[in-house]
Amino acid sequence: MTVDQITYLTFGLVLSVALVLDLGLMSKKNASISMKKAMWQTVFWVGLSVAFCAFLWLEKTPLVATKYFTAYLMEWSLSIDNIFVFILIFTYFKVKEKDAGRALLVGILLAIVFRIIFIALGIELIDRFHWILYVFGFFLLYTGYHLFFKKDEAEFDPGDTKIYKFINRFFRVSSAEPHGKYFINQHGKFYFTSLAVVVLMLAAVDVAFALDSIPTVVSLVRENAKADFTSDDILVIYSSNIFAVLGLRSLFFLLKGAVDQFDFLQQGIAIVLIFIGVKMLIEFFGIHIDILISLAVIVACLTGSVLYSIRVKRQHATPEK
Repeated sequence: MTVDQITYLTFGLVLSVALVLDLGLMSKKNASISMKKAMWQTVFWVGLSVAFCAFLWLEKTPLVATKYFTAYLMEWSLSIDNIFVFILIFTYFKVKEKDAGRALLVGILLAIVFRIIFIALGIELIDRFHWILYVFGFFLLYTGYHLFFKKDEAEFDPGDTKIYKFINRFFRVSSAEPHGKYFINQHGKFYFTSLAVVVLMLAAVDVAFALDSIPTVVSLVRENAKADFTSDDILVIYSSNIFAVLGLRSLFFLLKGAVDQFDFLQQGIAIVLIFIGVKMLIEFFGIHIDILISLAVIVACLTGSVLYSIRVKRQHATPEK
């Protein structure tokens, strides 16, 4: 077997075993997920991702491993924005605690399928039209600027989204209590429950966020904007995306009680998006920023924004009397 075949086989096996563990042991039906359990699940997924990074370091090259870790860290940080929106969706539809874990898992698995399709289309477009990366560069600049000055995530209203209106227009949706079910039979007709609507909205929101994340990761892993994708590039793009998305569920339960603790995290993410946008655009002039510099910028921005958020919270905390 070739090195590429061994790598893809290992990735597939690790992913399959992890999903079996997640489905069978860590996300039992109708089971609530405590903060402690969510923390251990987050450690599990992050540890698995780091282990795969170490495997790439040994089996491939340190450069491929560094690209993977940088892309994964970028995807992981961008996924935090997803979580804030996910929390609003679950709150809006009044999803019960015992149904939340399984609904999140189904929505995330559906999102992975859509992401695989989306990535494949994106790679094909970029391979055919290299100039589209510069369009993505301007798009990331715009997105980063908009995110930096965005005041409140609560502006998002799940009931006013196009996907929610589309579902209600073309499908029968029941207002009855779902009791953990995604479809119910009423008077001989099948209806979507609110849980099914939640799952579809989770997948749609994740795909919308992929409009930012996939061009960002593509820029990080490619050595040259005009070069074709290598097998290593494609492996890094897919694996970093999938590992980051699979860790969303545990991260959701870990962060849902602390959504207001990192007020300036979105500013850190915004600066990273602007940096990547600039990185993509200056490659038109033959200027390439090394992957280690990109990694350093990502780590510095995310760490700095989290620490600054904590500092501001402490300064504005009301002293106990």
